[in-house]
Amino acid sequence: MSFFSFAFPSSTLETDSGRTLSIAAAIAAVAVVGFGLSLSIPLLTFELERRGISSTWIGINTATAGIANILVAPMVPRLLRQLGVVTLLLAAGVVGAASLLAFKLADPFWLWFPLRFLAGGALCVVFVVSEFWINAVAPERRRGLVMGIYATTLAFGFAGGPGLLALIGTTGWLPFLLGAGIILLALLPVVAAARLVPVLEATSEHGIGRFVLIAPTATLAALVFGAVETGSMSFLPLLGLRLGMDETMAALLLSTAMLGNVAFQIPLGLLSDRTDRRLVLAGCGAVGTLGALAMMAVPPGPAFLALVFVWGGIVAALYTVGLAHLGSRYRGADLAAANAAFIMLYSVGFTLGPPGLGAAMDTWNPWGFPVTVAVCLGLYTAVVAGRLLLRPERA
Repeated sequence: MSFFSFAFPSSTLETDSGRTLSIAAAIAAVAVVGFGLSLSIPLLTFELERRGISSTWIGINTATAGIANILVAPMVPRLLRQLGVVTLLLAAGVVGAASLLAFKLADPFWLWFPLRFLAGGALCVVFVVSEFWINAVAPERRRGLVMGIYATTLAFGFAGGPGLLALIGTTGWLPFLLGAGIILLALLPVVAAARLVPVLEATSEHGIGRFVLIAPTATLAALVFGAVETGSMSFLPLLGLRLGMDETMAALLLSTAMLGNVAFQIPLGLLSDRTDRRLVLAGCGAVGTLGALAMMAVPPGPAFLALVFVWGGIVAALYTVGLAHLGSRYRGADLAAANAAFIMLYSVGFTLGPPGLGAAMDTWNPWGFPVTVAVCLGLYTAVVAGRLLLRPERA
């Protein structure tokens, strides 16, 4: 048994109202950061394109953030123990906002690589710490619901950034200033809830990588979802075009998948509160596998949109229910380390998914994308089914 110590700084947090306020503050903070992040990613792409940077180099620069996540995530539990939730989130928010402004000032392209690494690392800290906060405070009987609300709110935040960018444009200082201001705005609920945050007082006995072995049901869910989510962002519209859809209908595929994400997280979170979460994860993997294969049979049109809506929402629940599953298994320092492992595995999928799925689509046009997605989800489902059969009492 691992040794850990975990405490609440105030008796207020032990009440239902205190927990609710604490969770609301954490969700609000990370949703606002998601809003700023979803604004900054396309903004930086447009800025580089205006500077004459090739698409290949833009992609390489963007991938630097994923590498930062992989390297920074294992450091977060120690930083969390040394600095605490509030100080660490404030520092990460300030670094993230300052980095966004620095992109506009940095003329040499090579400077964008350390800046992208710095910004990616700061946002990694925000997500690891916020998800640890939410998971630590959430009551066990409603953990899936809380994670479903978190995922839904975050999805709305991610949807808002591009919408605002469409209104204000991508040129000049205004979008950079607004993006930085939005990230800083996320710090307000953190400060307001400073007395309602969990406190980490010791270290986990397990290394970050160890959680891949002892909790594969949850951590591999993050890996698979990271690959499928980012790959879908890149290639789902392209799949639509190659199936004969016009550009408008093809672009709608991604929006439809995101709407499914919003629609399904709370219901599936609630379901995970009422049954074994491993069964829910296995079900999501199985339905995701069949849904990806069904893309080869369903004709382009409304039926295909409906398929993508359901498929996108159910696959996204791998992240939601996977987080809830971690929270039900671990506490304190172990939970902080497990959350760091979860984000690290998601980042590995985020980094490797698009090039892998792109190569598959080039090899077998256009079916390489859905078939590879189905293989990934099918292998994950097999792992979870094996755990259920061989170790029914563990994750």
